[in-house]
Amino acid sequence: MNEFMKVAKELSEENLRTNNGGPFGAVVVKDNKIIGKGSNSVLINNDPTAHAEIMAIRDACKNINSYDLSECELYTSCYPCPMCLSAIIWSNIKKVYYGNTKEDAASIGFRDDFMYDYIKNSLDNKNNQVLDLKCMDREETIKAFEKFINKDDKTIY
Repeated sequence: MNEFMKVAKELSEENLRTNNGGPFGAVVVKDNKIIGKGSNSVLINNDPTAHAEIMAIRDACKNINSYDLSECELYTSCYPCPMCLSAIIWSNIKKVYYGNTKEDAASIGFRDDFMYDYIKNSLDNKNNQVLDLKCMDREETIKAFEKFINKDDKTIY
């Protein structure tokens, strides 16, 4: 077994013992060394965003003092949910290795497919029973964006 996937698997199995969250674990690797670890902490933290991948990304960013993980890879015990996929992309990780599939997650009760369906249909607002997205007061909120464009010391991330 791959040494990094083994750590992700062990983190997921530890959660079975602690009941801190679901059976998910992840590690961020840079230069063949683990720089961040995470397990699903949704239940212990009362935080629906505390998925293993996000916890590992947070840990890695803290440990290297950067939001940019472009030189890193992520190993996760399961195919990332849409939220985690977004966090992975935002952190600039370009390579992800996963163990279990999203179908495996569905088979044990995790509803990622529900979110994939929502995303697929959100542009035409077919899924407003799930989440109703409406643009509001753009003429006011756009002003901060307009100021940002002209800001000399801005950082794009």
